Amino acid sequence: MKRILRSFVALLLVGSLTACGFHLRGQQKLPFESLAVASTTPLAIEIKRAVTSGTETRVQDETPGAEAVLHILREAREKVILSLSSEGRVREYQLRYLVNFRVSRTQGGDYLPTNSIVLTRDMTYNEQVLSKEQEEDLLYREMRTDFVQQLMRRMAASKPILVN
Repeated sequence: MKRILRSFVALLLVGSLTACGFHLRGQQKLPFESLAVASTTPLAIEIKRAVTSGTETRVQDETPGAEAVLHILREAREKVILSLSSEGRVREYQLRYLVNFRVSRTQGGDYLPTNSIVLTRDMTYNEQVLSKEQEEDLLYREMRTDFVQQLMRRMAASKPILVN
């Protein structure tokens, strides 16, 4: 009887986990079959990797053969002082990562008109700590990865905008 009860409880727990709606993200469906990225920066490499591994869309090096072209119009890093100590020394910085981009159709029009994404992270600063440059680089890399994920979601939700 205990064995049947244990089996029933285990089955009930497994059933409740599957009923919660959890499932892996899987591949995204982009509205175009091929994409050219008009850049060779580390950001462009990460975008190409995300498109190749997360979608069925082909990434092409040549712009003329692609159905869509991603233009990175501007990529900028900014460092703004957030707060100062009573001695006038920096205590906190805000790191900003700004990317302007556009996804155009080779037949004319856009999938995504010119867009901007701005990501920010706050960073405390201490003159005695030597690893602050490495922390700053790590935060910028995380923001770049966040940007790629946001871009992928926007591209998946986009539809062709025809120009008359």
